[in-house]
Amino acid sequence: MGICIKEALRIIKSNITKISYEIVPIENSNKQVIAQDIYAKYSLPTFDNSAMDGYGVKLCDEGEIVKVCDDIFAGSPKETQIEPTQCIKIMTGARVPSSIEAIIPFELVEIIDENHIRLPRGIEKNQHIRFLGEDIQKDEKIISDGDEINFSAITILASQGITHVKVYRKPKVSVFTSGEELKLHYEKIEDYQIFNSNTPTLLSRVKELGCDVSFAGMAQDSIESLQQMIENSLHADFIITTGGISVGEADFTQEAFEQFEMDILFNGISIKPGKPTIFGKLGNTYILNLPGNPLAAALIFEVFGTIIIQKLSGSKDIFHNYITTKISEDLKNKKGRTTIIPGWFDGDYFIPSKKRFPGMVGVLHKCNSMIILNKNLTGLLKDDSVKVIPINWKFYTDIQKDFFN
Repeated sequence: MGICIKEALRIIKSNITKISYEIVPIENSNKQVIAQDIYAKYSLPTFDNSAMDGYGVKLCDEGEIVKVCDDIFAGSPKETQIEPTQCIKIMTGARVPSSIEAIIPFELVEIIDENHIRLPRGIEKNQHIRFLGEDIQKDEKIISDGDEINFSAITILASQGITHVKVYRKPKVSVFTSGEELKLHYEKIEDYQIFNSNTPTLLSRVKELGCDVSFAGMAQDSIESLQQMIENSLHADFIITTGGISVGEADFTQEAFEQFEMDILFNGISIKPGKPTIFGKLGNTYILNLPGNPLAAALIFEVFGTIIIQKLSGSKDIFHNYITTKISEDLKNKKGRTTIIPGWFDGDYFIPSKKRFPGMVGVLHKCNSMIILNKNLTGLLKDDSVKVIPINWKFYTDIQKDFFN
């Protein structure tokens, strides 16, 4: 029958450990997961400074004519102090002397002559002054172990003068498939053969997820050929295979792995599509045997393979997130097994794919997300609430929408 999806995810979570780390320049750390807590070495801003090009003034002088007694530019060490009836011309980023109580932008004052201006009324204390530490305080934790580094994290690291960071090594993934009816997309096929779309799909997807991925090859339908593929892949942290795990005379993948005494952590999931899925461990290498059907393989990888990679990457974010929305139409479901429904989320509705047979190839190209139906659910009605899990998630559309709230 197979285990339930929650149990399969629990097994994955409890059995996979983080891989080793390395030290890299921050410019090369994008999309990797940091392997240390980072604390601020400096407060930001490091000193009180002006947020505008303008004049530093005292509140008691609002509405009055004052004398411009000095100017301070960004990077200047000046700390000129002022008295009532005086002001200082000051530029964005320049240090603000302690006697200044507010900054007035240039465009809000009246120029009287070369050395005098009239201030507006309604000046607020501390307006347009950025204070020491208001962004980041010294010794504040700014990045946590398990955070994925992106451009904004690199901004923070650079602002602290940090040049190198400790990150978890990118997982090494090896992909191969089996089936003598399959040919690689650059080979010639006979009318009884089909192109292997699973391997290019998985190679591309795993690379998108930030792994170092290699193609081990195409195995023939024999124990010996599969054993050679396995031996060639054991350098990897994670092996992904497709096909050869159903009940059939030429389905040898599981048997080949068992020859290496693979520890099978689960064999079969009560899910549709993708029931014949195996997850195991061989030494320090994890193995995910996916179904041979293209749509089934891709969807099962999204549910389980992506979580395995998140764990191996050292990320603390290892659970599927979702967006709650409404379904665009009635959807019937045959209860008994958890069901994955691919579809398109357009920002307003989840639109289930009309085609979703396990062996189909063209479905996911027209889908950006999926929903997972409880095994006891017989269907959904239009406008019912659903939880949408993203697949490829650059969240754009070909229709210009009003996105203002």
